[in-house]
Amino acid sequence: TDALLGAAGLGDIGQHFPPSDPQWRDADSAVFLRHARRLVEKSGYRLVNVDAVIVLEKPKLTPFRDAIRESLADKLGVSPDRVSVKAKTAEGLGPIGEGQAAEAHVVVLLGRSSESLLS
Repeated sequence: TDALLGAAGLGDIGQHFPPSDPQWRDADSAVFLRHARRLVEKSGYRLVNVDAVIVLEKPKLTPFRDAIRESLADKLGVSPDRVSVKAKTAEGLGPIGEGQAAEAHVVVLLGRSSESLLS
């Protein structure tokens, strides 16, 4: 969500879904992602691709990678071949390596849309 918003210069998730607003407590992250997609499209952009790297020790993501790609693609309204999901470990180092944390690095490429993608 932040990668989409940032790529289009639309702020960040906290601006659109303030953590102080109780309506967002325990909300499904798909709500945030779909909202960001609509904002990006209304701003005249289209999603070209997404490249995500998830860093964690366990569980191993390889068995789930295709399902994650398909789920993200569905929520983003693109084909799965435009979504890359890679998994890395921290090789036992730091909070991630000790299994206390995880992180994701996501790069989104947007292109200018000649017409609105929303109907």
